[in-house]
Amino acid sequence: MDSFFIDESGYTGYDLLNKQQPFQGASSIKIDEKSAKTLIKEYFPRNKSRELKHRSLSRRKNNWNALLEIQRALLNEYIGFTYVCNKKYLLTLMFLDSCVEPFFYDQGMDFYKDGQNYSLASLLYYTAPTFWGAENYEALLYLFQQAVKSKSDEAVLTLIEKAKSLLGRDLAENLVPLSIVHQGCVNEIKNQNSNTDAAFVVLLSLISHIEKHVSSEYEIVHDTSENLHRYNELIGWFVGMNTEKEFKQTGITTISFPLKLSGVSQQDSRYSYGIQLADLLIGGMIEHSMALVGLVEKTDYNQAVIGLYGATNIIHMLPSLNFEENKKFRAGTQSQEFIDFISKNIR
Repeated sequence: MDSFFIDESGYTGYDLLNKQQPFQGASSIKIDEKSAKTLIKEYFPRNKSRELKHRSLSRRKNNWNALLEIQRALLNEYIGFTYVCNKKYLLTLMFLDSCVEPFFYDQGMDFYKDGQNYSLASLLYYTAPTFWGAENYEALLYLFQQAVKSKSDEAVLTLIEKAKSLLGRDLAENLVPLSIVHQGCVNEIKNQNSNTDAAFVVLLSLISHIEKHVSSEYEIVHDTSENLHRYNELIGWFVGMNTEKEFKQTGITTISFPLKLSGVSQQDSRYSYGIQLADLLIGGMIEHSMALVGLVEKTDYNQAVIGLYGATNIIHMLPSLNFEENKKFRAGTQSQEFIDFISKNIR
């Protein structure tokens, strides 16, 4: 059975507003340990450390060429995929899911039709800091994730009062359901299954992409780190889902249950060459993303990383104001049905 080794970066649990880690992602590689060991020896023949880490290697300019070439090989020769998301944009989407969509649902309207929720989230991401004030937009999202985390009446009331204070400003009509204390919105925030942890979104996107490119059963192998405990729980749920269902997610992606994913195992990354290679792949993309927003210095290396990727190697959740392209990409998707399916089956 084939193995896909995965590793993540940027995981901050429920807190999606961490200013030092604005991106979260994961990479997967279809490879075996023997081939992974051979690759490492080929590109880093002088390496003496027990474990390769992207963060350590990228600090030295004399490693840049080898880092680029090994990532190129992983992407082109070993079915390498990388997913990356903007966490504040994802949190904005989650806010709309909990604080706007239930109002539309009760009116018999499909808030997710043709991906209009993604377009609205993008519009808010780019314009709410101007219309509402950057501090107010940030505070609203912060109070939302606090309310979802605590489920307390006090936290929900604080969020509602913040929404009310912004009424009358451009685009604030999107805050009306929360401001009028729509019960469906309150219930969704307090739902015990609701959270702002991005792990599920990251894994679902990565696994959906893997499923498109494999024809037989496979397993996922990942690190034993604390950050991946939640990932392991979720992968286990995917493995155990035997209900036969199919959902159109985008114009090019359909996910069918049960998945071809049939197993998951954890290994200490110090002893797994495959996991170390996955670390190099996601590390390169996260460093590139961080350089774009000025959190790390732009270098010839991190600017070249994106050029290694073809259209099939990368999946992303980033804000975009190209609304027509988004509508075309997400036309006819079954977001509402899929969310209902997940809510009924996952804990």
